[in-house]
Amino acid sequence: MAVVSFGSDEMAAAREAGRIVRKVLNEVEAFVAPGVSTWQIDRLGRKIIAAEGALPSFLGFNGYPAALCVSVNSEVVHGIPRKDRILREGDLVSVDVGAFKNGFHGDAADTFPVGTVIPLALKLIDVTRRARDLGIAAAVSGGRLGDIGAAIQEEVERNGFSVVRELVGHGIGRKLHEKPQVPNYGTRGRGMRLPDGMLLAIEPMVNSGDAFVKTLSDGWTVTTEDGSLSAHAEHTVMIRANEPEVLTA
Repeated sequence: MAVVSFGSDEMAAAREAGRIVRKVLNEVEAFVAPGVSTWQIDRLGRKIIAAEGALPSFLGFNGYPAALCVSVNSEVVHGIPRKDRILREGDLVSVDVGAFKNGFHGDAADTFPVGTVIPLALKLIDVTRRARDLGIAAAVSGGRLGDIGAAIQEEVERNGFSVVRELVGHGIGRKLHEKPQVPNYGTRGRGMRLPDGMLLAIEPMVNSGDAFVKTLSDGWTVTTEDGSLSAHAEHTVMIRANEPEVLTA
């Protein structure tokens, strides 16, 4: 089995990038409220990343125009922040953050309720986070890539929701997107064997309706095809023998 070899300085850099991403998400969670625009969320993220001496991983990536992805309700991922996109009571808002510092990227996402939301929305958030965590628990050296996807898929479908199949997690490190792709569905015991030390971004995207998605005319925003709610939960993890290390916890 292959081993991904990082020195202590490189591991510290990867952990630092993860810490910055988590700081952004924590402050965004406290900031989210009815009347806040998605543009304001992006500005907050930019300010924190800059204060930490890092760069936003997403800004300019393949032409993406913002530092954060901020997606609301039926928007699955890649929502472009806008001044006129105002959060309202009962919304769900998914925020995806990437930060680059000392040669390494960190990447994480979470979905937050805006004020009081319907029980279905709370269940969707909870199941998505739990599916992410079960996928992470399967990311141990010597395991298979399919173990991660199967753990996620089983939890999502057991609760009556759908895993988005057209979008996947990914390797991460010196580049924002590295091999391998990490599907949020699969079969246990299938796929590549996971090497000790590999960095992965594990990120289920879960719909309350069916799994089909579409991309809007802005070329970025992905929404559910049936208009159902969607949630997103992501961590950057380092694969270890017994228990993966979550760098964005």
